[in-house]
Amino acid sequence: MTVLPSIAQRAAVIRALVHEPALTAASLVAPLFVMDGDGPPVEIASMPGVRRLNLADTLRECEGLAALGIRAVALFPVIASTHKDDAGSYARREDGLFPRILRAMKTALPQLTLIADVALDPYTTHGHDGLLDARGGVDNDATVARLADLAVLLAQAGAGVVAPSDMMDGRVRALRSALDAAGCEGTAILSYAAKFASAFYGPFREAVGSAQAAYLDKRTYQLDPANAREAVRDALLDVEEGADALMVKPAGAYLDILARLRERTTLPLAAYQVSGEYAQLHAAARAGWLDLARARDESLTAIRRAGADFILTYFAHSAATALRERAAV
Repeated sequence: MTVLPSIAQRAAVIRALVHEPALTAASLVAPLFVMDGDGPPVEIASMPGVRRLNLADTLRECEGLAALGIRAVALFPVIASTHKDDAGSYARREDGLFPRILRAMKTALPQLTLIADVALDPYTTHGHDGLLDARGGVDNDATVARLADLAVLLAQAGAGVVAPSDMMDGRVRALRSALDAAGCEGTAILSYAAKFASAFYGPFREAVGSAQAAYLDKRTYQLDPANAREAVRDALLDVEEGADALMVKPAGAYLDILARLRERTTLPLAAYQVSGEYAQLHAAARAGWLDLARARDESLTAIRRAGADFILTYFAHSAATALRERAAV
């Protein structure tokens, strides 16, 4: 006698047939905070499970990520306060923390794509993404020149991708010109093309040590959260200037921007599920208000569905682990 599958079993088969592939380990990028010295990992109170890592621990973490199928990491340097000044001078040093980390990682893990943050806020005492003029405002042109120098330094140290996160005008063209002139034509530019002046960045600033006692207003160079047309226009300008991929940040509150850009460009699109998004899911889960794993996967799937080719997320390790476990069943 033939035993027919139950309705539930048939429904599961049908669901599997029509499921739109969304999330894979290869579509995840893990942001990592790297610090100097050989001290133990430093827990970040506002980001459960995320730590500042020394070089040896960073290499071990990356080996684990690669084993899960993750192909890229985004690196953010944690610069000691003794190396900071108003001009971000430490960003110019070839023997600085970030170039040393990149050189070591490129040698140890050549198969992993290293995405290097290009911004001055980790290096400045004031915490802004650029150099300040005499009136205390950000000097766009002086900042762009310094960012171009930093991009070349990081590319020569081993970064396969440089990611300007500053939102200065004209920086993509300046970085492309400087990279090409330095013989780094193969280094890609992942532009934070639509970075909003968001309330969701607080835990990140704690993680990299750029948090300030008073509110730090970056609205003069980051996007107004209300301005969708401006965001698309700025992103398309970065395409014209030579960006290889575009970033929307934050991700969750700006899925409409991702979807609009997906319709306007064939360039790869990235989205950054930022620290505040990560922290709020953890906080709600700890309070018993939602299932963390399901909320994690749903939020990441929504970002992919909106048009992101890859996602920077602090859930990269746990999400990739879950994907592997499901595939093994």
